[in-house]
Amino acid sequence: MFNGLLAARDSIAAADWVLVHDAARPCLGRDELDRLFGELEADDTGGLLAVPVADTLKRANRDSRVVATEPRDNLWLAQTPQMFRYRLLIEALRAVDPAAATDEARAIEGLGLKPKLVLGDTRNIKVTFPEDLAVAELIIRGRERKTAKMRPKKKNNTEPPRRQDAKKKIKPRTKRK
Repeated sequence: MFNGLLAARDSIAAADWVLVHDAARPCLGRDELDRLFGELEADDTGGLLAVPVADTLKRANRDSRVVATEPRDNLWLAQTPQMFRYRLLIEALRAVDPAAATDEARAIEGLGLKPKLVLGDTRNIKVTFPEDLAVAELIIRGRERKTAKMRPKKKNNTEPPRRQDAKKKIKPRTKRK
């Protein structure tokens, strides 16, 4: 990703927004993207989509034994896209230890900045395990059905014009004397 940003440097201004999206998240919704744009438009740092943690978190030892239950207050699950100004993102990625940066927001945090968390959607899942594909397919199909219901219905004009005209009642011509 970093090399792609460098390759684009001649066509991107320093203050241009850059969105980094994980291809393993195929269920991004338009509403979440619009919310990200709207909430970060005037932000100096940038931010990312995220959802508050809902599940109980357990910390385990090497033997898979619970050693602690972690409070979930103020914990969020990071998603993509993540949105930052080009120059800031390049600077952050150059400065961060690649082993410590699990996402671009972590690199920005390394500069002492605080990216904004923008409410995402739990349907913006990351396809990591084989069973995630089936869940992603259900989400995408559900969105397609919803979109199809919202479209105005078209008249059935699939028949050739001759047949449609033949269905019209045409008065027979009478001969003139």
